[in-house]
Amino acid sequence: MDIVESIHDLPVQDPPVEEFSSADLTWTKFGTYENHDDAALIPYDRVDEFIIGECSNLEYPTRFHIERGRKRKKGSLREYSDDDFLEYKLYWCSFGPENYGEGGGTLPSRKYRLNTRNRAARPQSMRGCTCNFVVKRLYARPSLALLIYNQRRHVNKSGFVCHGPLDGDAIGPAAKTVPYICNEIQQQTMSMIYLGVPEENILEKHIEGIERYCPSNAKVNSLASQYVHKLGMIIQRSTHELDLDDQASIRMWVERNRKSIFIHQDASETDPFILGIQTEWQLQQLLRFGHRSLIAVDSTFGIKRLKYPLCTLLVFDSRQHALPVAWIITRSFSKPDVSKWMTALLGRAHSVEPGWKASGFLIDDAAAETDPIRDIFGCPVLFSLWRVRRSWLRNIVKKCNNIEVQRELFKRLGNIVHGIWGGSDTAVALEQLTQDFVDQTAFVEYFKSYWVPKIEMWLSTMRTLPLASQEASGAIEAYHVKLKVKLFDDSHLGALQRVDWLVHKLTTELHSAYWLDRYADECDSFQNVKEEYIASTSWHRALQIPDSAVTLDDTNRLFAKVSSQKDSSIVHLVWNPGSEFSFCNCMWSMQGNICKHVIKVNMICESHKGYQPSMSFQSFKELLVSISKKPMEDSISQDLSMAWTMQMLEQVRNLVEVTRAEDIGAVVNNLPLHWAARKGRTGVGKPSTNLALCSGKRTAPRQKTRKRRRLSRLT
Repeated sequence: MDIVESIHDLPVQDPPVEEFSSADLTWTKFGTYENHDDAALIPYDRVDEFIIGECSNLEYPTRFHIERGRKRKKGSLREYSDDDFLEYKLYWCSFGPENYGEGGGTLPSRKYRLNTRNRAARPQSMRGCTCNFVVKRLYARPSLALLIYNQRRHVNKSGFVCHGPLDGDAIGPAAKTVPYICNEIQQQTMSMIYLGVPEENILEKHIEGIERYCPSNAKVNSLASQYVHKLGMIIQRSTHELDLDDQASIRMWVERNRKSIFIHQDASETDPFILGIQTEWQLQQLLRFGHRSLIAVDSTFGIKRLKYPLCTLLVFDSRQHALPVAWIITRSFSKPDVSKWMTALLGRAHSVEPGWKASGFLIDDAAAETDPIRDIFGCPVLFSLWRVRRSWLRNIVKKCNNIEVQRELFKRLGNIVHGIWGGSDTAVALEQLTQDFVDQTAFVEYFKSYWVPKIEMWLSTMRTLPLASQEASGAIEAYHVKLKVKLFDDSHLGALQRVDWLVHKLTTELHSAYWLDRYADECDSFQNVKEEYIASTSWHRALQIPDSAVTLDDTNRLFAKVSSQKDSSIVHLVWNPGSEFSFCNCMWSMQGNICKHVIKVNMICESHKGYQPSMSFQSFKELLVSISKKPMEDSISQDLSMAWTMQMLEQVRNLVEVTRAEDIGAVVNNLPLHWAARKGRTGVGKPSTNLALCSGKRTAPRQKTRKRRRLSRLT
C-alpha cells in the first residue's frame, strides 16, 4: 500500500449516515516508511458522531475515554507544519490500557491504580485493550480533524481478543455464570411479552434458548428469571407518548430509531408529512422474499379513522403468506411524494444487496400512481381485485337484508367486471342494475355516490393491467384483517389520531407477531403459533377441504355445496361458482372476506367444463393474445412476436409443472441433457482445489482456522 507523507493528499471524508465508524471510512497509510499509521480526514464537527459509531461496534461494544489531551491557542505558533494540532486528544478503549485481570497490572508509568471512576462496562473489567486512536484538530485548518488509528483491533498485548462477544474468556466479574443472550433470544422474548404470553411460558422458552449456549443451573435460571421479569416491566411501562405534542413525539422517536427509518419528512407549507418505517428484520425479509419475486401493497388503510393513512408493502414468504416489510405513513399520494419514499426504500435495499430486483408490483387502488413503480423498481404492475370485491360485498350485506337479493346483486356486479373483455357498455349495464334493484335504496344511493363517478377508472385499470390471482388477493386480505384487529381495538379508539401511537403499535405488537410467526415456522417451534400461522389465509384453509366435500350443481351451475369438516350436518352454499364474485353464506364471507369455501369451489370448477375461467387467467390469456395480434400479418415481426410468446408459454408450463409435481426428482429427470465442453466437464460438481491437484502442481494443504468461541470454557 502506498504511504502518504503530506496531509494535503488525504481526501476529506463526510459519510452520509448520521453516525459512522471506522468501517465507513477509507484509511490511508500516513507518515514515513519507518513509522506510519492508518489516517483519515473528516470534518471536525463530526468527531462526536465518529466516536459514537465506534462505541456501537457489534463485535466489540465499548466506550472510549480520553487518555491524554493537549490544546493550543490560535496564533500561538509562528511557524507550523500541516499536521500540527490546535487540539490533541488520545482516545482509548475503556477496557484498557490497564489490565485488572489475571496476570495484569497497572501501567509502568503509574505507581497506583486509578480508582476515581470506572470507565469500563463493568466494575474492575479493565483487560488491557490496546485499541486507541488520536484526534487532531489541525492548526492550519481548524474545520478539519485528522484521525490516526494506532491500533484498530480490540486485543491485548498478546494479540488476543480481550472483550466483547468474540472473547472466549468472557471477561468481567462473574461473567462465566451470566447467560449469553443473542439477538434471536432477545427478540423471541420481546415478541412473546408483546403478544401477552404468560411469564411462566416466556421464561421456559427463554431458558431453552440459553441452553443452546451454556448448560442450565440454578444461577443461570435465576438470572434468566430476573431478565424476563425486568424486560416485561420495561415493556409494560413504555408508552407511545414521548411528548404531549404528537409531532414532537414523532421527532423524538425518529431520533431514537434511526436504523428503522428509511425516510422522514416533517409537514410544512410545501411538503407533506412522510414517515417510512422498516426494521432491520423487515429489510432482511424484503431482500430474501422480494428478490425476483412479487411485492404487494395494502394502500390507504385507515383513511377515514387515522390521522394519516397507512400504506404497507408486502412480500410473499415461503408459504405465500403476505409479510409486511415496510410501512409508509403519509396523506399524499402524488407522484413526486410517492417517488421520494420509493427511491429511499430501493436505495436502502441496494445498499445491502446491489443486485436486488423485484419481478412485479401488485397494487389494489386504481388511483395509485404506476409511473414511479415502473421508473424506480423497473418491473411490471399488476392489479388485485381484493379491495373492490371486499368493499362491494360488505356494503351489500350491510345495506340489503334479503340474502337472495344479496347474492344476485353481487353476481350482477361481477358480471359488469367480467364484461371488460366482452365489449359490453358499462353505462347501460349500470343503468339496468339500478333499475332492477331500485327497491334497495340504501345500496343504490351508496353505489351511485361512491362508485359510479369512478367506476370507469377502476374498470379501465382492470382491463389494462394484468390481474392478480385469488391466492395473492387472499394473502393481502389476511394481512389487512390482522392489521385491522390489532389497530382498531376498542381500548385504543381514543389514540387513533396520534401518529406516535400508530408507530408504537406497528413496531411492537404487529412486528412481534409476524416475527414470531416466521420463527415458529422456520425453527419448528411454538406449534400452536405455527399452526395458526399456516392456516391464517383462506387459500391454505381451502387446501384442507377434500374434493369429496364439494358438490356442484351440474344442471344449471347456479350453486355449489360444501360440507363442513367439523360438523357434517352443516352445509355451506356457494352461489355463482367459478367466479371471483361468488357468494357464500358462511360468517367469514358475510363479513366481506374471501372465504375458504369460495376458493375451494373455484379450484374444483377449474377442472370442469362449462365454468368461466378465473379473471387472472383470462387477463393472462388476453395479454398473450394481444402480443400475437400486435405485429403486421405475414411479417418478420409476427414471427418474432410468436417466438417470444412461445418462450413465455414454455416458461409458464415449466413453472406449473414444478409447482404441481409431488416428486421433484421426476421433473429433473425429464429435463433435457446439456453437454458441457470437454475442459469444463472435468470441473462440474468438483471444488477448484481438485482441479489444481489434477494439473500436477503440488499445493500446500489447507490449514484449519482455530476460532476462539464465546463461552467455550463453560462447556
